[in-house]
Formats: sequence, structure tokens, C-alpha cells
Amino acid sequence: MTNRSELPPEIARRRTFAIISHPDAGKTTLTEKFLLYGGAIQMAGQVRAKGEARRTRSDFMQMEKDRGISVSASAMSFDFEKYRFNLVDTPGHSDFSEDTYRTLTAVDAAVMVIDGAKGVESQTQKLFEVCRLRDLPILTFCNKMDRESRDTFEIIDEIQENLAIDVTPASWPIGVGREFMGCYDILRDKLEIMDRADRNKVAESIQISGLDDPKLAEHVPAHLLEKFLEEIEMAKELLPTLDPVSLLNGSMTPIWFGSAMNSFGVKELMDGLATYGPEPQVQTAQPRNIAPEEKSVTGFVFKVQANMDPKHRDRVAFVRLASGHFERGMKLTHVRSKKQMAITNPVLFLAADRELAEEAWAGDIIGIPNHGQLRIGDTLTEGEAIRVSGIPSFAPELLQTCRAGDPMKAKHLEKALMQFAEEGAAKVFKPTFGSGFIVGVVGALQFEVLASRIEMEYGLPVRFEASQFTSARWVAGDKDAVDKFSEANKQHIATDNDGDTVYLTRLQWDIDRVARDYPDVTLTATKEMMV
Repeated sequence: MTNRSELPPEIARRRTFAIISHPDAGKTTLTEKFLLYGGAIQMAGQVRAKGEARRTRSDFMQMEKDRGISVSASAMSFDFEKYRFNLVDTPGHSDFSEDTYRTLTAVDAAVMVIDGAKGVESQTQKLFEVCRLRDLPILTFCNKMDRESRDTFEIIDEIQENLAIDVTPASWPIGVGREFMGCYDILRDKLEIMDRADRNKVAESIQISGLDDPKLAEHVPAHLLEKFLEEIEMAKELLPTLDPVSLLNGSMTPIWFGSAMNSFGVKELMDGLATYGPEPQVQTAQPRNIAPEEKSVTGFVFKVQANMDPKHRDRVAFVRLASGHFERGMKLTHVRSKKQMAITNPVLFLAADRELAEEAWAGDIIGIPNHGQLRIGDTLTEGEAIRVSGIPSFAPELLQTCRAGDPMKAKHLEKALMQFAEEGAAKVFKPTFGSGFIVGVVGALQFEVLASRIEMEYGLPVRFEASQFTSARWVAGDKDAVDKFSEANKQHIATDNDGDTVYLTRLQWDIDRVARDYPDVTLTATKEMMV
């Protein structure tokens, strides 16, 4: 492989991954079952819980509970056998895709959840492309096999064609829909039978020796067995076998079949993650990359969540540790401001529950409560000036003006909006002309989330109104050129929450005109979350 030294055992047992999928493919349910098998919870919750059924733990905002969707990424750590899993549940809804893109910079692998009836959907494709850019290893889970689903070969073909990746089956379903009775575990030569009666029960496993074992006929009805044997023969001929190296470089994905709702196939997926998933990886940074086995601690902020506890105006920065062994009370240098911070109360997450982290290793995700010093893209180190690179910020696709219901409270509104801008939940622009703020987001649902959060967390009713502008671009170039450009286009110029110059546009024509008339200025649709 390389001449890198072996990872310390504590770091080598870490598996840090995100779960990505289209909304409603069953991502949050799968997360709950992971926690169930990891022994982190006694009974899995349901996204749309009725009566006594427990609520899910990873959806903690009021709005998430009301709508049954995940709005913000949440992190959870738990032990599974001898491994330590750090799982990040991301929102599947495309309106929150930016949060997801940033989360993918903080993980070493992704679990892609696909709905057995719908196959690969547009949002999955978008997220997948981001994984591709970062060569993230991907493990696939085909969910909802206990409902009427598509033909297994059809699902595999669709993944191969749409996502241009080799697919290798790790398990094979027996029966579909109502007749779905379990899977044959190809990697371990086992028959797994699903128990429909008890959703929280682990499936029954029967060890068999090869496909001609007479035990198969004892457990599988004849008509299903015949079809299954025929399919598995074809699969062996047509599909590649699992190659761990191709999996780690992102060119092959193993696929497991199951039903997260019925706790079926989840444990096999977790075993697969433990066995084949990547250990903490080298992190890209400037001026040099960071290897996880380095002695000194480095970490970077990939997400900021304000007011996780509505009683305290706290802000928690989610920090992915890139190297070293962190201990509570350590002093770390905040690279952007060059100041030292004593990390006295770092937390480990179990969704909305948190406990003090006495220690953490490279690969772990910890929360650092702070009052706004930490922003997305910040790096913390033991003194060396390294900056982790590659955390994107995208130009918003929808812009609206935001006004406080009570004009006397404009100052409070500014504070609330700045907090959400630092959290990365929205872009906030202050136009040079006129009053008020222009808020930019990726999806319309985010305006509702913002309005409801500003009202709940700050007691400020606000209203969003249509803006004359349709998109925003960051202005880059040398200072004189940018100043000259800003002076000439005053009514289009604003500043973002970092103080960078932004050009607000109404039509594509505006962008083309700038390219033509101001060759020494460039407009960009993304900027790196950097100092």
C-alpha cells in the first residue's frame, strides 16, 4: 500500500460515515436500527410515531418532529462489537443539500440507502456525485424489500448505469414484497430469515455450506428456492465479486438487501462497514495534508448548530478530529484568529443527548460549545498553522428580503440572522443601498425553517418578501479592480456575513455584462469556507 506506519489501535477501530439518500428512502429509520444494534438505545424510535412508539433520536428539532423529515445533519457515536462507529445522519431533502455536502467532507465513507421500489432517484444522484468528487467509498443498502419492490437485477443495473460504479451483491433477497422471507448472505454463506412479528428482533441465521446444502430446502418454500437459485447463478456469472481495494478507492459498491423497519439486513450491513469500511483517512489541508496517526491534535469545523438547547443561547461547533488523541481541557490554537482556546467542555453526541467527552481520537466527531468564535471551515491545531481545505459554500438559488414584524427589533433580527449565517443555514447579505437584509437559501423549505426558528429561538416574528434579485455571486480580483467595480455597480453590491463583496444579479444578462465589461474581476458561484 504505502509506507505509512500502522494506525494506533484506538484510531484503527474508528469508522466514520454518513448516511445519504433521497428523502423517504428510510435513512433515519436505518440510523435508529444502527443505534439499536450498537446497544446505544433499547428500543428503536419511529419517524412518524403513534401513541407509545418512541420518537426517533436523530430528529431533534421541533419542525423535524412535526413533519417527519430530517432538516439538519446530526452526529452519533456508539460501539459495535470491537469497533467505534461515528455516524452522521444527513437531511435527504434537496432543500438542505448544502448541509449534506459539507458533512461529506467530514466522513471517510458513505452508506447510500435506496428504496427497493423507486431505485436511484435524482437527489441520490446529486449526493453521489459529491462522494465521487471526493472518491468516498460507498456501501449500498437497498431498503423496503418487504414491500412490493423491483426486480433485483433491475435495481443493480440502474445503480451501475446511473452512478457509473461497479456493484457487487453482498446478500441476495429471497422472494419480494409479501413473499419476501429473507436473504442469503453471500459473504458468509448464511441464510438469514426475517421475523415479521417482532420488528426489533435480530433475524435468525442458519449457517449453510454452499448453495446445494439440503438445509436450504427445509427453510425456503420450493417455488421461491427455484427462482432464488436461478438468480444467484446468474448473479455469479454476471456480477463482479467483492474487491476490498476497489471499494476503498470508490469504484465498487457492495449492496445489501433488507428492511430497516423490520431490523432486517441491518446487522449484515454493519458487519460489512466494520470489515470493509475505511479507517480514518488522510485529510487534505494547506500547506500539507494531515495523517490520522500524527501525535499532535488537529480538527476542523464542518457544521455549526445554534440553540440545540433552546434554554441556552449556545452554539455547538461539530468538529471532526483529523489526527492525534484529544483530551478534555486541552488548549488548541484557533488558526483563523491565531488565539488559543481551552476546550473545557467538549461533548460526544448521541443525537440530541450529549455527554462530556473525556477523550477522543482521530476520526471522532465532537461538539465544542462556544459563543460564535468557531465558524464552518475553521481549523483547530496544537499550534501549527494548517488549514483544512475543500469545505464548500454555494451561491444561494433563492433570495428574499427579511424584515422584522416589529421595526423596533431590527437590531435583534440582525443578530439572529448572523447566527444562522455562521451556522451555514442561510446566506445573509447586507446591501450597500437600502435597509433590511437579503437572505439566500438553496431550497424554499429553508425559508419556513428559518422563520419558525427565529420565532421559536428569539421570539421574533419575521416576514420574508420577494426580492428583485435572483442570485448572488462572490466578487474576486485585486482590491483596486473590485473597488472600482463596486463603485460603478452600487445598487447591486452587498456584503456577506464574512464581509466579502457580493454582486446581486437579476438576470443572467447581468453576469454576462460583468464578464464583458470588467475582465479583471471574476464572479464565482462557490467560495471555500475559509479565512
